[in-house]
Amino acid sequence: MSRPLRFGYKVSAEQFSPSDLLDFTVAAEQCGFDTAAISDHFQPWRHTGGHAPFSLAWLGAAGQATSRIALGTSVLTPTFRYHPAIVAQAMGTLASLFPGRIWLGVGTGESMNEAPLDIEWPDTKERFARLKEAVTLIQTLLKDERVTYEGTYYRTRNATIYDRPSTPVPIYIAAAGASAARLAGRVADGLICTSGKGMELYSETLLPAVMEGARAAGRDPSELELTIEMKVSFDSDLERARDDTRHWAALALSPDEKTGVEDAVEMERLADALPIERAASRWIVSSDPDEHVERIRPYIDLGFTHLIFHAPGADQRRFLEQYAREVLPRLRALVPQTTEV
Repeated sequence: MSRPLRFGYKVSAEQFSPSDLLDFTVAAEQCGFDTAAISDHFQPWRHTGGHAPFSLAWLGAAGQATSRIALGTSVLTPTFRYHPAIVAQAMGTLASLFPGRIWLGVGTGESMNEAPLDIEWPDTKERFARLKEAVTLIQTLLKDERVTYEGTYYRTRNATIYDRPSTPVPIYIAAAGASAARLAGRVADGLICTSGKGMELYSETLLPAVMEGARAAGRDPSELELTIEMKVSFDSDLERARDDTRHWAALALSPDEKTGVEDAVEMERLADALPIERAASRWIVSSDPDEHVERIRPYIDLGFTHLIFHAPGADQRRFLEQYAREVLPRLRALVPQTTEV
C-alpha cells in the first residue's frame, strides 16, 4: 500500500448543533483521529431534534479551532444549491487558510436537500452528467486563471479564483455503483462510499470500477485515496451500543422505501416504525474491541486507505475516548506504516 492508512471521525451534522460538532472535532484531534468529515445537508433525516449546519462555514471554524486534523466534506453536492464555481471559491479560501488540511468530497445528492428550495429533481443520468461537469469546472478553477467554460449545465466567462492554494485540493467522488466509481478513478483523487451494504459491493463492483477508471485514464490506482464511512456503534455496554443506532434508523430504509421522500418529518416517521434489529443492521455493533477490529479488518484488507468512523450515540465524547483507547491502537497495529496527518 503506497498511501498511509488514515482514521477519521464523522461529524454528525444532522444530529448535533454546530458548536457541539466543533467541540467533538477538537476532542477527536486530541484523541488521535487523523481526519474529520462533515456532511452537507439542507435538512436532516429527522425533524425532531435535527440539525443541518452549513458545512462550508463550519469548516472554517473547525480549521481555526484545530491544528493538525484534516477536514473535508462527506459529501457535498456541487450541482444544484451551489454553482460549482462557488464551491471552488470556498475550497480555495479554506485551503489557503489551512494548507494541506482540506479536501472536498462530492456526490450526486439527495432530493430531500434540494426540494425545499423548489429545485426540480432530475433523473440519475442528468445528476451524473452534472457531477462530471462540476468536478471538471472545480478542478479547472482551482488551477487556472480566466476560465471560460461552456458546458451543458454550467458556464463561466473569464472566471478566476483569486485565493487558491499552491497545491491542489483533493477531490473525492462518492459512489454507490460502478459508474460513479469509474469516474472517481478517471478524474478524481479518490472514492468515498459507506459500509454495511454487503462486501460484494466493494470487492466486486466499486473497487474494481475505480481501478478500471484509473487505468483507462493512464493513472496509477495506488495513488488514489479509497475512503469509506464506517458505521460503528462501539461501547463497553453492548445494549447501549445497540440502542444508540435508533437515531439513525433511516439508514436502514431501502432505496424503494426512501424514494420520493423529501420531508424530514416523513423520513422520521418511516424510520421510527422500524424495529431496533433493522435499525442496527447497518452498523457494526460491538462491545469487544478485538471482535470489533476483526469486523473492520476486511475493509482494510480490500484496500481502503481512509476509514471515517460514524458513531450514532448521543454521547460522542464517550465514543471518542473509548475508541481512541480501545480500538484505534489495535487498528494502527494492523498496518505498521500507518502515519498521522
